[in-house]
Amino acid sequence: MYWLQLIRWKNLVIVFLTQLLAWACVILPIKGYSNIPLLLSSEYFLLLSLSTVLIAAAGYIINDYFDIKIDIINRPEKLVLEKRIPLKFAIVMHSVLNVTALIMAAYVARAAGHYSLLALQLACTILLWFYSTHFKKQFMIGNVVVAILTALTIVTLMLYEPGLRALSAEAAFIATTANKIPNPVWVLGIYTCFAFTLTWMREIVKDMEDFKGDAQEGCITMPIQWGLLRSVRFTQALGVIAIIPLIVGAIKLINANWIVLGIYTIVLLALPIILWMYYLPKKATSVHYHTMSRWLKFIMLSGIGSLIIYYFQAHA
Repeated sequence: MYWLQLIRWKNLVIVFLTQLLAWACVILPIKGYSNIPLLLSSEYFLLLSLSTVLIAAAGYIINDYFDIKIDIINRPEKLVLEKRIPLKFAIVMHSVLNVTALIMAAYVARAAGHYSLLALQLACTILLWFYSTHFKKQFMIGNVVVAILTALTIVTLMLYEPGLRALSAEAAFIATTANKIPNPVWVLGIYTCFAFTLTWMREIVKDMEDFKGDAQEGCITMPIQWGLLRSVRFTQALGVIAIIPLIVGAIKLINANWIVLGIYTIVLLALPIILWMYYLPKKATSVHYHTMSRWLKFIMLSGIGSLIIYYFQAHA
């Protein structure tokens, strides 16, 4: 139980479901309207996704390892390392998970004929280590690194699947015998940008929530460097950047008779972000920022749900 708590099993489930839906709802259906051969069969997808999950789990372990002092201040009730799990054992498990993940990814890279793809997983493990040891305590760079790693959840599938590269030169909508389907590369690309921006926003809000403990440990996060109000304004600006492509995309979907997905995008993605931006500056307490962080997480889950809508409307 303590190990599950340490590796944030709920977050790992979300990572897996994100990749599963991207693969099952967007990538796999390409076989139905194109002669492009796909690499990511069920076996290769599962290995690649488990590799991603294991790297993320190892990242959570090493993050908590270097965050013990801060967590004692910010969330002592959730402290697991040293209190429940020995530090040395945690480091061993961190290494085991990373090595296992790299072996899985290497198997898929070999099938793709490009061992160079393995550099992506290797880069993620290195980034997670330096995030925990250096980047997290630095101004802005730590937030951006986490946002990049989140976006790579989808980018990994796009890089490993050569079939998507073949579709990258196609128009925004691909005409099939029965329907006009949004280009899978565009769909995954927009979702990647959405995940990157909202994760960046959420990381800033989490820094607001952890303001006290971070300040005592000498961290130079955005709320500490700029203050809470200025950080709120910056986060709202990121929200505007996230909303604009959502609204533009929704209008294009509605004009192309993808009405359900277009309305879903407006009602369950764009409008909640607007409301979130409105409520963010209302209070300046850890409890409020924690609530705002969870709100963003639910919006991101709604984004994942849009992939299901895409699938069913594409096969209507």
